[in-house]
Amino acid sequence: MKLTVVGCSGSFPSADSACSSYLVEADGFRLLLDMGNGALGELQRHIGLYDLDAIFLSHLHADHCIDMCAYFVARYYRHDGGRCAPIPVYGPEGTEQRLTTAYADTPSASSMSEVFDFHTVKPGAFEIGPFAVRTEKVCHPVEAYAIRVEHGGRSLTYSGDTGTCAALDELAADTDLFLCEAAFTHGKENIPDLHLNGREAGESAGRAGARRLVLTHIPPWTDPAVNLADAREVFTTGPTELAAAGATYEI
Repeated sequence: MKLTVVGCSGSFPSADSACSSYLVEADGFRLLLDMGNGALGELQRHIGLYDLDAIFLSHLHADHCIDMCAYFVARYYRHDGGRCAPIPVYGPEGTEQRLTTAYADTPSASSMSEVFDFHTVKPGAFEIGPFAVRTEKVCHPVEAYAIRVEHGGRSLTYSGDTGTCAALDELAADTDLFLCEAAFTHGKENIPDLHLNGREAGESAGRAGARRLVLTHIPPWTDPAVNLADAREVFTTGPTELAAAGATYEI
C-alpha cells in the first residue's frame, strides 16, 4: 500500500496544509480517507480529479468532509464526458443529508446521490476494492469512526478524531503504520472524549504495539514539536514522526 498525506491540519487549514485527507493506493485502486477544507485542491497535485475509486469519511465535522461539497460540483456539473457515475462514499449515518445541507442549493434533495453512492458505516469488517477494512466507533462529540485498512499482509490504522479510546487501541493492534490524531497539548487542554494529545497518541501506539506512529490533525495553534517530543517520550518501540502535506509512505 501507498499512503499519501493530502492534508493533515486540524480544525482549519494552516499556511502549509489543507485539513485532514489521506490517499491510500494498492493494485491501481485509490481510496481517500476524509476530505476536509482545502483537500480537493491538494488532491489534484497527486491524482486526477476523477481518479478516485472510493471515499471514507470518518465523521461529519467540516474539517473532515466539507470539500465533498466542492467535489459534488466537479462530478455533477462535469460537461466533458458527461456527469460522473456514482462513486462509493462510506460515512456515518446521515452523511448524504449533512452534505446536502452544507451545499444548501443542490438541484434536488437527491442530487448528491446521483454522483455519490452512499454507504452507512457501522462498527464491523467489510471490503473496499482490494482492501479489507475494519471500522470502530471512537470517542468524539459526533458519531466518528477509526478505520483499519489491510492489503497484502500489511496494515494502516487511521484514528479519525477521538479521545482516549480502548476501541482505537484494539483496532490498531500490531498495525504497521498508525496515523493518529494529536490535536491537543499535554498539560494544556484536558477535554475528555474530544481529542488526543501527543502523549496520549504515543501511549495508544504503545498499547497497540504499532510499528510506526505518524501524528496528524495538529491545529495551527498547537506546537507540533511539543506533541512530537511528548509522543516519543512514551512510544519507544518504533519511529514517530509528524505528518506533512505531500509526504508518502510505502506500507
